[in-house]
Amino acid sequence: MSDGFVVRTDREAVDVDLVHHWLSTESYWAAGIPRDTVARAIANSLCFTGLLDGRQVAFARVISDFATFAYLADVFVLDEVRGRGYATQLMDAVFVHSDLQGLRRFMLATRDAHALYARYDFTSPAKPASLMERYAPDIYRSA
Repeated sequence: MSDGFVVRTDREAVDVDLVHHWLSTESYWAAGIPRDTVARAIANSLCFTGLLDGRQVAFARVISDFATFAYLADVFVLDEVRGRGYATQLMDAVFVHSDLQGLRRFMLATRDAHALYARYDFTSPAKPASLMERYAPDIYRSA
């Protein structure tokens, strides 16, 4: 890709400690998440690791049955390298991945990145009344 940034999907590329640190201390959605929970999530997801000159600076994971449904989660780019287009390159890699083609539904939740995901045809749910969730926002803090 550009200026030394590459995206890999092999789990060996994931720096679990970095992902855990970022999610547990910087994210609004997974504050306090235990490291073993992050490791288990990585082990059971298709992960996209953004590397800049061999050092992890970005991450995303997709939970999917690879036939009908996928959920995009835990997307981040380290603050020190934001604004260089790495989030777009990471998302480009996600949405061209061969295992994620032809899915009926691809979902995500975001508080502040709507413009990024709109470029990939994400919209508000067409029938929000049909969606339900079981949500425990403080589960990691209360554990």
